[in-house]
Amino acid sequence: MRCRSIIQLVVCGLLLLPPSGCQKNEPIRLGFLGGLSGRVADLGVAGRNGVQLAVEQCNAAGGIAGRQVALAVRDDEQNPETAKRVAGELIGQRIELIVGPMTSSMAMAVMPQINASQTILLSPTVTTVELNGQDDNFLRVISDTSNYASKSARYLYQKLGSRSVAAIFDNSNRSYSEGWLNDFRSAFEAQGGKIVLTKTFQSGRDTVFQPVARELLASQADTVLIISGAVDSALICQQIRKLSPRMRIGMSEWASTERFIELAGTAAEGVVVAQFMDRNDTSPRYRNFLTAYRARFSQDPGFAGMAGYDAALVALEAFAIRKEGEKLKQAILGKGSFQGVQQTLVFDTSGDADRNTFMAVILNGQYVTVN
Repeated sequence: MRCRSIIQLVVCGLLLLPPSGCQKNEPIRLGFLGGLSGRVADLGVAGRNGVQLAVEQCNAAGGIAGRQVALAVRDDEQNPETAKRVAGELIGQRIELIVGPMTSSMAMAVMPQINASQTILLSPTVTTVELNGQDDNFLRVISDTSNYASKSARYLYQKLGSRSVAAIFDNSNRSYSEGWLNDFRSAFEAQGGKIVLTKTFQSGRDTVFQPVARELLASQADTVLIISGAVDSALICQQIRKLSPRMRIGMSEWASTERFIELAGTAAEGVVVAQFMDRNDTSPRYRNFLTAYRARFSQDPGFAGMAGYDAALVALEAFAIRKEGEKLKQAILGKGSFQGVQQTLVFDTSGDADRNTFMAVILNGQYVTVN
């Protein structure tokens, strides 16, 4: 199946009725909000690229009922105040749907103004449980942290023999990282494991990880667990490996971008992570998406690029299938399921999606799916 055919339903044979007062040839406006600068830029840039690719493919195929799609992009800088300001700009343009943001802390920052508006936030990668099961303007194409954390806990305990864990998490994305650790703790301790030490840090250029690495290892835990973005996770791994080359390391899916392996180098070898992307997928749909993304951006999409693309597919199809007078949220929840690159995305009645989770281990500089 060609990439173009993935969005065939969006651009072929479906009638989009323009809102009252709009000209038929007026472009459909879609927003993107994510961190395009700073320490989590790998996540935001890949997410934006995925959305951009889907929009470009849609427009090249004729758009939606003859209307082109215009993408408005904003950088939240992984800063709550910036996120609020630029989200307000997109809302002020009467954009009905914003794809993003890419981190839980930014979602929590903008949700009050999103809920006070008519705009929908459709996130590719926000997993905080604080937004679970709510009748609000937030939807996502990803499962919450409990899926990834509990799968990681079971894999570490059952497959790798972990019994004690020293954990470190990034406090700057607390709505994600603290929740992730709590979910991990529940699953790990239910099996008989124990978290013997928890450390926090605030991500920033001046953060030094050697002292905290010594503390983590001094706990005598048999496993170190890292819950942070790619840059910080890579730096922590390097410090751990310098002091204890054979230490077992697990990390959260937030860090599992290609940037992590690039920065960590050989320190990444053997690190395990739960994620929703199967990089060993050989299906035509995934291989064609991968080829198109590489050709357009000269890099691999990673999970964030694929999630951004999936979210854009949902948004574009929702624009195409909604009935006259129907809101986009109603159109999305009414259909319920959408074909993504690797999986069918199924939304529940509150807009939370369910998708499969895979365990991966880094071997020879590559994420290798192991279960």
